[in-house]
Amino acid sequence: MKKLLKSIVLFIPLSILVYIILICFWGTLLPEFMSPNIGFLKGSYGHTYSRLKEVKDFKKVDVLFLGSSHTYRGFDTRLLKSEGLSSFNLGTSSQTPIQTNVLLKRYLEKLNPKVVIYEVYPKSFEIDGVESGLDIIANDKSDFANVEMALKLKNIKIMNSSVYYYFNEFNTPKFSEKETIGSDTYISGGFVEHTPANFRIIDHNSERIEINKKQLKQFEENIKMLYDKKIKVYLVQAPVTSKYYKAITNNKEIDSIFSRYEDYFNFNNLITLSDSLHFIDKDHLNQKGVLEFNSELLKRISLKKLEKL
Repeated sequence: MKKLLKSIVLFIPLSILVYIILICFWGTLLPEFMSPNIGFLKGSYGHTYSRLKEVKDFKKVDVLFLGSSHTYRGFDTRLLKSEGLSSFNLGTSSQTPIQTNVLLKRYLEKLNPKVVIYEVYPKSFEIDGVESGLDIIANDKSDFANVEMALKLKNIKIMNSSVYYYFNEFNTPKFSEKETIGSDTYISGGFVEHTPANFRIIDHNSERIEINKKQLKQFEENIKMLYDKKIKVYLVQAPVTSKYYKAITNNKEIDSIFSRYEDYFNFNNLITLSDSLHFIDKDHLNQKGVLEFNSELLKRISLKKLEKL
């Protein structure tokens, strides 16, 4: 029995070591199509690489934006700058509360914002967060927060990617991302401007959004983290096309969840935009829409109060 226990004790660390070596070997030497369980998303979409590289050079800001692609495509940091306020947009593609937590642990102390505008796109509370997790793992630094995220998501691709980037961080090729990719241009401060384009109006089937309890629990922990630091928080649901919003059957139920917190704004009910003129797709604004949305947002958030915080 003692020999068996001794063998098990020796086998476990050896297995972990072999696993790490194989992951690093597999990810470094084999082509991407032969390593489907390791995510390679560096610079792939949304200028995440540029954003998470630039945030390391920022210090204290007045306003911090958090959330999904509706954040980095929807909140133009230049407009706050014109009002004399510093800000950084820390939105990432498909960011769920689990990824928001990773970014808060890394950058909240450094950025030390007076105010957080937390974009709460309901669909980001429904998905598992694997896509966003891979995006952050590939484009940001490696630390224990990635391991925590992997344990929360319990996904083999997340775990493999965390291990690969953690142990191979200094062996990956140097990378640079173009400022303009297609119709997207990265703006200093984390915003991505999309060249105005008209969107063809389409109908949508009825849809019910099911809030993931794990994501909701993480969201509540994120809010508590911000409240504990005496940071003013505004929850914002960015506008989507009217056709798409009307197709969602449980909007009132979703509003009731976020309305538990003070200062929640659902801009689908507060602003009238044109589906064809202000959007690039069913749920993302073009620059014309951003200007209209941000102008209305700034009317509802007192800049004088922000300056006194």
